[in-house]
Amino acid sequence: MGPVPAGEWLSSSERAALDATIRRSEQLCRAEFSVFVGRAQGEPRAFATSLHRSLVAPDRSVLVMVDPTARAVEVVTGADVRRRLDDAHVDLAVATMIASFRDDDLAGGLRRGVQQLAESARPQRTLHSS
Repeated sequence: MGPVPAGEWLSSSERAALDATIRRSEQLCRAEFSVFVGRAQGEPRAFATSLHRSLVAPDRSVLVMVDPTARAVEVVTGADVRRRLDDAHVDLAVATMIASFRDDDLAGGLRRGVQQLAESARPQRTLHSS
């Protein structure tokens, strides 16, 4: 689980709730989640990609970067996660987050978005016939 820079954006209780959501999501889908809330340095996608590359295990990580000032949301997935989490599912999670952000619910939008990404990235159960 990556750090959640809070700055002026999230209260300590909102950060704690988001951390709990991240832990549950990681257990559910066996991927690592990191959330960054703050100003992107330069172009948001390039900044998010740079943050993702700096993670301990980028291939099995999902990074959610939100720059509230620039109104930018970026999700970067590692190679292992991408096998289970396609662009359509990422786009739906981003749409969920943006809808909450428009209602001034940054913390709730992040929690819902991370949960949705984890649900979509969950390994499929296979049934074996004997």
